[in-house]
Amino acid sequence: MTHTCAIASPHALATAAAGEAVRRGGNAIDAALAAAATLTVVYPHNTTVGGDLIALVRTPDGRITCVNASGPAPAGADPAAVAARHGDRMPVSGPDTITVPGAVAGWAALHRAGARLDWAEHFTAATGYARGVAVAPGLAVAIAEAAELIADDAGMRAVFSPGGTLLAEGETLRQEALGATLTALAAHGPEALYGGRVGELLAAGLRSLGSAVTLADLASYQAELTAPLCRAFRGRQVFTSPPNTHGFLLLQALGAVAEHEDAADPLGAGAGRLARIFHRGIGDRGRHLGDPRFATVDVDALLDPGYLRRLATEQAEPATSGRAGGDTVAVVTADADGWAVSLIQSLFHSFGSGVLEPSTGILLHNRGSFFSLDPASPNMLAPGKRPAHTLMPVMVTEGDRLAWVTGTMGGKAQPQILTQVLLRLLAGASPAEAVAAPRWVVGGLEVGQPEDTISVEADAGPRTVAALATTGAPMIELPAGSEWVGHAHVVAMALDGRPVAESDPRSDGAAVVIHHPMEVRPR
Repeated sequence: MTHTCAIASPHALATAAAGEAVRRGGNAIDAALAAAATLTVVYPHNTTVGGDLIALVRTPDGRITCVNASGPAPAGADPAAVAARHGDRMPVSGPDTITVPGAVAGWAALHRAGARLDWAEHFTAATGYARGVAVAPGLAVAIAEAAELIADDAGMRAVFSPGGTLLAEGETLRQEALGATLTALAAHGPEALYGGRVGELLAAGLRSLGSAVTLADLASYQAELTAPLCRAFRGRQVFTSPPNTHGFLLLQALGAVAEHEDAADPLGAGAGRLARIFHRGIGDRGRHLGDPRFATVDVDALLDPGYLRRLATEQAEPATSGRAGGDTVAVVTADADGWAVSLIQSLFHSFGSGVLEPSTGILLHNRGSFFSLDPASPNMLAPGKRPAHTLMPVMVTEGDRLAWVTGTMGGKAQPQILTQVLLRLLAGASPAEAVAAPRWVVGGLEVGQPEDTISVEADAGPRTVAALATTGAPMIELPAGSEWVGHAHVVAMALDGRPVAESDPRSDGAAVVIHHPMEVRPR
């Protein structure tokens, strides 16, 4: 019997590790876990053990579950003290932006959901690459751009600027302390971080660097399993993650398009209308999104058909960009047995907080930078509260059949990127065409840029550019193939059940479909 599994990720070595997991008898969950662990080593500007994870997992019976492994602010978080240090806005990097890292707990939740391989088997490639791996082109660019951030932290300097010189493309990245951490996680499970020896070392190191994250914060953390958000669109069901993530913005954009089906092609002559929809969604995120354990997020009202009809016609209030961000990875997998995973894992900004704890080799995310210090905001910083989150995995079904598994890097623009990819797929584009096509995003890409800015890749068609210009928004031309419009990946399931995978050419990734004899392994 032959087992077939499709895989796409933003780094070829991660895709290869996922393929090897399948060859050892793993399913789509095993493939996703092997890729996710490997990416924390080979793509550390975008994701690490010290980041967060949000995923959708589909079982062969068609059930889809959301794994929310976004970590909260530490119990000792003090908004008044943070404001005294930084003013009325959260800092972009540094110890005050560090929240509890949830990714490893997310891996554990996914493993329990139906993985076929033993937990430790998912770390084989990652631990090997921690001993040395060539710096990929995308990582080399990020290292050069983050020279100041790297210089400011001893742990970062030791890893990314050994001997005082920044690593360049093709040079060897060595992460011995991280390798020891991954070995401990493989041997002792997630408990090694969440209350065990790795957690002890990490908490002590972070305390010395000024972070409020404690061993108790780590030990008390658990990933949350929830029902996904879902809405119908053009005969399909679109699934994504609920608040505290902004997945509702994808459903909002698609729903608003559906309310204006008489309009021109939304990616061509109708792009101006879609840009206004995206702009209004940015405002809704700022006004309404937060941790639903602390604030009510009325998703039904935000997706109400009457409201959606008004989205493209009412002028949104002017706003400025809160925080740039988008350094994230997406891994998408699906197999012929019906297992599928859309996994999004990140640091938020490139190299996250810029704090790399030396004894564990763990680089910490800066998800806390997305908190607000405004007491009126649903996203106000508070102890134990999760920040509003940009990670949002996506699956699409047609009846009982899985149609697409997709995800993207792109920070606050993820809903916009995925809207464009899905609209192209629904219009008949292949996965390769859908992820490679020129894209554009509404919203400031840098801190302080107006949110009505529209950034457009240079190879976007003249009809699209002309339509976007009708909005009156400032236009910024990006190079063709720009990372600013994300790394989107797709697995498509053909009508006969055969999967097709495609990785975004803007990344350093690869996509494969593995056909391998099935090995019977007891659980």
